[in-house]
Amino acid sequence: MPSPPSALAALPALFAEESRVRAFAAVALGAGDAAQVARAAGLSAKETAGALRRLREQGVVTSGDDGELAVAHDRFRELARAGRPAAQAARGSAVAGDDGRAGMIVRTFVRNGGLVRLPARWTRKKVVLRHIAEQTFTPGVEYPERTVDEKLRAWCEDGEVDHVTLRRHLVDFGHLRRRDGVYTRPADSARAGTA
Repeated sequence: MPSPPSALAALPALFAEESRVRAFAAVALGAGDAAQVARAAGLSAKETAGALRRLREQGVVTSGDDGELAVAHDRFRELARAGRPAAQAARGSAVAGDDGRAGMIVRTFVRNGGLVRLPARWTRKKVVLRHIAEQTFTPGVEYPERTVDEKLRAWCEDGEVDHVTLRRHLVDFGHLRRRDGVYTRPADSARAGTA
């Protein structure tokens, strides 16, 4: 299996081929063997075999103990972590460009792409929550709760705060709005939470 950085770079090319996308989607939707993948994806046996071979080589599709095909969710988590340093560098450069105080607060509580802990002081907490909201959610886009939780788990992996607490704080501080299980980041969120 390729190392995470090279695998991460290869991922777009892996899914650039329609037959591989269709085969992957079939597996994700429950196709357990090559014949089921071929039927669900509308592919020939040869196309299916080639697509599954490449998906297995990259480690995004595996066979379980029962021999059934499955999406390798752990592999995607691994690739997401491998891509985090690049995303963190982009975040870091944005924070470095902040006026001194807000950038210093964020750098204190956010390290290596994760939230270390939430500040106790209310004004600092607002700054950190604003940063997380701006880096994670696009204003006006609707996010189901499951997606919000997935995005926030990435921030909470090695820290003291769990994603549910973080989500509650983002809502309480006005960085996310919740309605019927759907979350949106308001456009005016950028102005909220300044120190």
